Amino acid sequence: MFESLATLPTVPLAPSVTPVEDVPRLASALGFSGRLLVKRDDTIGFAFGGNKVRKLRYVAAEAQRQNADALITSGGVQSNHARVTAAAAAKLGMRCILIANGSAPSRLTANALLDRLLGAEVRYVPTREDRAPAMEQAAADLRRAGHRPFVIPIGASTPLGAVGYVDAVRELLQQIAPPDVIVHSTSSGGTQAGLVAGCALAGVQTRVIGISADEPAAALERQIREILGGIGPLLGIDRALAAREPPLQLSSARVHVDDRFVGEGYGLPTPESREAIALAASTEAIFLDPTYTAKAMAGLIALMKAGEFASARTVLFWHTGGQVGLFA
Repeated sequence: MFESLATLPTVPLAPSVTPVEDVPRLASALGFSGRLLVKRDDTIGFAFGGNKVRKLRYVAAEAQRQNADALITSGGVQSNHARVTAAAAAKLGMRCILIANGSAPSRLTANALLDRLLGAEVRYVPTREDRAPAMEQAAADLRRAGHRPFVIPIGASTPLGAVGYVDAVRELLQQIAPPDVIVHSTSSGGTQAGLVAGCALAGVQTRVIGISADEPAAALERQIREILGGIGPLLGIDRALAAREPPLQLSSARVHVDDRFVGEGYGLPTPESREAIALAASTEAIFLDPTYTAKAMAGLIALMKAGEFASARTVLFWHTGGQVGLFA
C-alpha cells in the first residue's frame, strides 16, 4: 500500500531516516515496565530538523513542479515551520516571505534569528486571523513584481504535507515492530493525519495520541479528518482501502486528540511541561521545546502515571523537534 508514495516527487532536503532510541532511564523514572522509545525527528540534519522537514520535502517539490520562485507561509514569531520554509527557500534559490503574528522582537533570537540569517522577509500582523489575508497580499505583491509565489498553509498541514508522515510510518515499521501507542505533539494537524493514515495503510492497530499544543480537541479532530480525506485521492488508494475487510475510509479512521495539557495557551509553559523538559534532559540527554514537545511529553507522563498504558508493551514518543525554541 505504501508503493504509491514513490509516485510523488520529493526534494532531498535531508536523509529522512531518523533513529529510534530506547529510553530506559526515562521509563524507569516513570515506573513503566514496558519498552519506551523515542523517534528522533529532532535529529534531522537540515535547518535544525523537526517534523516540518518531512512535510517540506513533498510541498517544496510541488512548488518546484509549478515553477515557483518564492515561498510564502505564516506562523508565530518563533514558528518552527517558518524557519524550515525559509531554509527550504534558501536551499532551492527561492525568495521567502513569512507572515508572523505578533510584534517584531527588539532582539532576534532562536527561530526569528534563523529566519533573518536565511534571508527571509518577515511581515508582522497583529493576530492569527490576519495571517491568511496577509499571505494572499504577499502573493499578490510578488505576482505584480513578476514572481511566481507558492503559498504554504500554516504548518504545511495539507494532504501533501501529511504524506511526509505517511512515509515516516513506513520508515518506522522498517525499524521496529508496530508499537502499541504513539504519542506526539499536534497543532495544525498534518503530522497526526499522516501518522494515522500511515498506520491505517499498514493495517496496524497502533493507537496514535496527539497532545494538543493549542487547539481544542474537537476543532483539531475536524481539521485532521479533513486532511485525512485528501490523502486517499492524492495517493490513489481509496478503492483499495474500500475493498478491505472491513472496508476503510481514511476520513473515518480513529483520531485521538488530548487537549488537557495546553495550559494558559500556545507557547506558554506549564509546570508539567517544565518538569518534562528537565526529566527528558536529565535522564536521557534529550532536549524538548517549550511550545510543542514538552507539552506532549507532559501528556505522556500524565497518561502513563494514570495507568493509561498499563497493558502496552511498547510506547513510542515521536519527537517532532523544535528545540531551537529553548533559546527564544
